[in-house]
Amino acid sequence: MSFSGIQGQIIEITVVGCTKLKDTEWISRQDPYVCLEYASTKYRTRTCTDGGKNPTFQEKFVFTLIEGLPELNVIVWNSNTLTYDDFIGGGKVQLHKVVSQGYDDSSWPLQDKKGRHAGEVRLIMHYSNANKPALSYAPSAPPFGASPALQAHPFSAPPSTISYNSSVNGYSAPSPYPTYPPTSAGYPSPYHSQLATYQPSYAPISGYPISPYPPPPQNLQYYPLASYPPPPYPPPPC
Repeated sequence: MSFSGIQGQIIEITVVGCTKLKDTEWISRQDPYVCLEYASTKYRTRTCTDGGKNPTFQEKFVFTLIEGLPELNVIVWNSNTLTYDDFIGGGKVQLHKVVSQGYDDSSWPLQDKKGRHAGEVRLIMHYSNANKPALSYAPSAPPFGASPALQAHPFSAPPSTISYNSSVNGYSAPSPYPTYPPTSAGYPSPYHSQLATYQPSYAPISGYPISPYPPPPQNLQYYPLASYPPPPYPPPPC
């Protein structure tokens, strides 16, 4: 496969862990870590303390692809405190599969300095700009000049309006706008007819005698009028 057209593209690589590593410690458990190298870009995982032969990392790194460079180097070391770190093993990781398919989950073999098997390292790689083949079931374009059959859209025509026949059952067609309130011409008031036929059961007020006003003068024959001014009191001697 031609490893071209990838310049500047991004690839993600996750270091999952290692299995069956060569043990470089005689007494205690070894403390492995993994280094990834691609051109001048280098990354390192954390140290898995007491990871022994099967350490776990689960760390993700991002690389920028370079035209014509289809592989990267992976190296596993054992971390030491007082002396130099011990080389456990190394290997090469091919990028053709992840570039062509967009995904690669594989375990890659490691070799020590003498070329002997030193374990495996598992990597999960993602590449979002993979060259995916075209779908074989893609619909083809109609031949030039052919007029496609017109098909009515299921919602292109408005719904038909229901017509009411005024002669059915003797009812007139309903009005779309109801009249409210109803006019008084069609509905006579029951109170008006009751007032027209109602007669009072008592005699009118005009049947009683009405006294004139002001009242006539009273007969004062029993009450003689006194002269004015009144005579002095006590009366003078005769």
